[in-house]
Amino acid sequence: MSFIETDEQKSLRAAVAGLGKRHNYIDYVLPKARKGEALTELWHEAGQLGFLGVNLPEEYGGGGAGIYELALVQEEMSSFGAGLLLVVVSPAICGTIIAKYGTPEQKQSWLPRLSDGSAIMAFGITEPDAGSNSPQITTTARRAGDEWVLRGSKIYISGVDQADAVLIVSRTEDAKTGKLKPALFIVPTDAPGLNKTQMRMDIIEPDHQFTLFLDDVRLPAEALVGEPDAALMQLFAGLNPERILGAAMAVGMGRYALDAAVKYANERTVWKSPIGAHQGIAHPLAQCKIELELAKLMMQKAAVLYDSGDDFGAAEAANMAKYAAAEASIKAIDQAIQTHGGAGLTEEYGLASMLGAARIARVAPVSREMILNFVSQHSLGLPKSY
Repeated sequence: MSFIETDEQKSLRAAVAGLGKRHNYIDYVLPKARKGEALTELWHEAGQLGFLGVNLPEEYGGGGAGIYELALVQEEMSSFGAGLLLVVVSPAICGTIIAKYGTPEQKQSWLPRLSDGSAIMAFGITEPDAGSNSPQITTTARRAGDEWVLRGSKIYISGVDQADAVLIVSRTEDAKTGKLKPALFIVPTDAPGLNKTQMRMDIIEPDHQFTLFLDDVRLPAEALVGEPDAALMQLFAGLNPERILGAAMAVGMGRYALDAAVKYANERTVWKSPIGAHQGIAHPLAQCKIELELAKLMMQKAAVLYDSGDDFGAAEAANMAKYAAAEASIKAIDQAIQTHGGAGLTEEYGLASMLGAARIARVAPVSREMILNFVSQHSLGLPKSY
């Protein structure tokens, strides 16, 4: 296992950086976010350049690389404050699941469009009562002749207003045993019976959250992804990339904040010397640098393990990476604000607005507490606590 990037990976990073500079946080992302507008221009350009589908199979228009490369794209974009939340959802979760378990028809229909960004697929798993307890979801799918009929609700579903379809996690019922089994369905966002309501969030973000209500949504048999009783395996094929990409986004945001703080600390002069010369400013920033690099290493480890097929090792590392990146990112942005003093709270620098967005990483896509539960049980061998 090596984290020394190849020339191809370095070239990819440099190319992504060029896109990030053109669509940076202050000039592009923050103004769009304040208006509640999606980053449509950035998304389309990233797709045209091949960045969105870098992890998807070449035969379907993707780059043929891995989650490592997609995480590289997300991290580098985020280092300019231009991370794309729907990269976590559309190519990382949905694209990965369809590439691994979809039918030939599903792959042909969706993967080329997910690769170039011309289509977006959201992901619907979280429910009001189940929360992080995915095995307890209550959205059900029943057979009705040649169709499936879905009924239930979802909450905190990102980007439904931008999406062409939602990959819904539901449950089917075994006719013999009555036991409910998880299953995944591609549900078009214009399907009759699928109703969405935008949630009122108190953060400045370009992407919106929705509650979904599935009121007897009728789908053709071919809407089912993979096997009707194999979705736990299929589900985790997408959730590990979700955690890795979430970590990459957090690491990138931390890098953005740290760069802003260092620039200000070098330029701001008080008592005839730059404030960065004082240990009270320099040491906290150095600590943030160390913690961001450690989080990045774990994120890279998780991506390499996932791409090599080590599912359990990837799950452990992905959870740890997501935890470490969230903590390091929040700390770096908070310290950047402190470095700027009063200026850190002004619109000119935009750091205070970023802090709210970074705080998401402690909660989603999986909470800090559930990660600690995972590590306690699976890494340390302690009794299950829930």
